[in-house]
Amino acid sequence: MSDHFMMNPRRLVPWIVYLIFFAVLNETMFNVSTPMIAHQFSLTASGVSWMTTIFMVFFGIGSVIYGKLSDIYNLSSLIIIGVVVYVAGSLMGFAVRSSYPLVITARAIQGMGGSAIPALIFVVAARYIEPSHRGRVFGIITSTVSLAIGFGPVIGGFVSARLSWAYLFLIPILVPIALPFLARELPREPRRQGSVDIIGAALIALDLGALVVYLNFGWWYALVAFVVLLGLFILRIFTAAEPFIKPSLFRNARFRSGVIVGFALFFCVLGFLFLIPLMLNEIHGLNPSQIGLLLFPGAISSVIFGPIAGKLADSRGNSFVVAIGLALLVVSLLAISFLLSFSAFFIAGALVLNYVGFSLFQTAMANSVSLTLPAEDTGVGMGLFNLAGTMAGAIGTTVVGKLLAGNWLNARLFALPSVSKGFAYSNLILVLSVIVILGGALYLRAYRGMAAAKPLEPDASEA
Repeated sequence: MSDHFMMNPRRLVPWIVYLIFFAVLNETMFNVSTPMIAHQFSLTASGVSWMTTIFMVFFGIGSVIYGKLSDIYNLSSLIIIGVVVYVAGSLMGFAVRSSYPLVITARAIQGMGGSAIPALIFVVAARYIEPSHRGRVFGIITSTVSLAIGFGPVIGGFVSARLSWAYLFLIPILVPIALPFLARELPREPRRQGSVDIIGAALIALDLGALVVYLNFGWWYALVAFVVLLGLFILRIFTAAEPFIKPSLFRNARFRSGVIVGFALFFCVLGFLFLIPLMLNEIHGLNPSQIGLLLFPGAISSVIFGPIAGKLADSRGNSFVVAIGLALLVVSLLAISFLLSFSAFFIAGALVLNYVGFSLFQTAMANSVSLTLPAEDTGVGMGLFNLAGTMAGAIGTTVVGKLLAGNWLNARLFALPSVSKGFAYSNLILVLSVIVILGGALYLRAYRGMAAAKPLEPDASEA
């Protein structure tokens, strides 16, 4: 099967949307159930947070592993394996719902299996969709991700209230319905040359796990483990005959910049979206249902603008779309930073700009990164990009939470906001807006002049 085979997006996209929706839904579906889970198992806030953290860690690690495997093995077979693992973890979670350690284990298995879906779907789009149509497909994918993230808490709350939080584990059993249809559309690929560096994969998985443990609990020995494992992983990729990640991938200047910018922007936006409910509750006294209503227009707007971003990326270029998206993000952040004590409806309006800007950026960024990769590195390259976004979200929410819990940002820098409780929020959002500006400058410098419809030759993007 040649890598030059190109697919018909119209036949493929419905099943991509179906799979992505049910895979990403699990990222936020359990969030509203954590008080019930904490009460049932007598857990602290940090203890019950592992329901989400463990899923996200294994989801991120799995993205890279499946991406690497897709450079060697058949995509269709890998998607089937991922779905089977995902469903197995889900059934296990429901069966062991009376034991919290086993529930956490099931969530880890869910994350490892579910990560195959977005990771491999990105590879499908990057490998088998014509570059001139790829932006639209990435736009649909990012819109579906936004839709799933927005509806996760709604579905989770409904099921938990009517039945029990444990029944959320059964929702992924709907995923296998799409497999026969997707398998019919995907090409049958022969096994490519290469092997998987198990030691390298284990090192990066353990390293990321150590980092998350340190950020959540502050244990110094977890930080030492992170540094040691990172050093061993770097040594491994330079000494192994077939390393898990080839060092040459990081010498691809545009790809490297794309991963760095993606991490920075996901860190800022997801950290910002984490602090918004806390701010609305503390500054404006809103309850969870009111906060959900204020966030809903923004989430829906990102669904609408994802495909639009894709079309613009195909017709006007990725840099054009990223510039608009970043401008909207910065305007939204600055408006909320300076005026967060104004009406909550003003915050809701500014959040629409934030969601739209993030949708534009996310779509064009994925398209940009895919165009920097030679065919033989598509899987692991897109896996690394997905991992950067996933880990940025986990790290961003942790860092923002710790900064808000401390007293470092409680100084009044501007005449606004007018209430002392808002100083820390205002200053932190201002810092995030500066990071967004710096990240945007790095992207525009690295991707300046890059065509949207034609991928680079492998040596054209070397530093």
